[in-house]
Amino acid sequence: MSDAPSIAPAHDLGHALRGPNALRSFNRYEIKYLVPVAEVARIQPTIEQRLDRDPHSDATGYGVWSTYYDTRQLRFYWEKVEGLKFRRKLRLRHYGDRFDVAGETPVYVEIKQRVNRVTQKRRIRLPYRDALRLCAGKEPEEYDASARGFVEEVLDLVHRLDLRPIAMTGYQRQAYLGRGAELGLRVTFDQRVRGRDRDFHLATDAENRFIVPPRMSIMEVKANERVPYWLTDLTAEHNLQVVRISKYCQSVEAFGHAPRSVFHVPVEDLPTEKTLTVSETTNR
Repeated sequence: MSDAPSIAPAHDLGHALRGPNALRSFNRYEIKYLVPVAEVARIQPTIEQRLDRDPHSDATGYGVWSTYYDTRQLRFYWEKVEGLKFRRKLRLRHYGDRFDVAGETPVYVEIKQRVNRVTQKRRIRLPYRDALRLCAGKEPEEYDASARGFVEEVLDLVHRLDLRPIAMTGYQRQAYLGRGAELGLRVTFDQRVRGRDRDFHLATDAENRFIVPPRMSIMEVKANERVPYWLTDLTAEHNLQVVRISKYCQSVEAFGHAPRSVFHVPVEDLPTEKTLTVSETTNR
């Protein structure tokens, strides 16, 4: 193990609240809405008046790709569906174009857990080859000593629960950040939500299936303490309803690895990523 202070270049795409430490932690409340893409265009002008666009997010946003790890019996999936007050999951996440991913590409290994109503996320940034080693139960060749406890926790989870990659998800994200008194507020719109249940290397040219109808977007509000009144008023004005949706669970169910839960968004007869044209995607 090396005590290298940093192993990722400054240009990596990810959460805007980054610092010099290798290990980052976030505690937040998260609220999700399922919004028609056409309605997003009517919501965004108000969002853009109040919040700053994430510096990594241009008008088209940026890609987010995640590989989720679970047990043979899908323990993490069932904990989510059953609504356990304490639950967690392990994932490997990349921001940007997945076809650019190589062994040196910086990615994140994350443990995301729910404690009552609060979502906690802890993660370490590693080169892709070391992230794969860690998620396979092997110690990374090089990482910051300050992340030792986190690395040991991941290794324990992988070995004790015999974790393995189960599903991959990908989508295009537009993100906005709070400022001033609303520092810490984050609003994201995830569109073209796709997934697959095999060929888990990020750069593999594998076929992905839409796991959420491409005419729909997932709007997510993340706040450290409370959601500002203007934002709750905005969701009410557009008749947005809170949904309990998990992209991981949606992917597991879409590929038939678990029965459809009451939270499942129907995706029958949806096209694959390769059969849906760009114009069809933007016009639906």
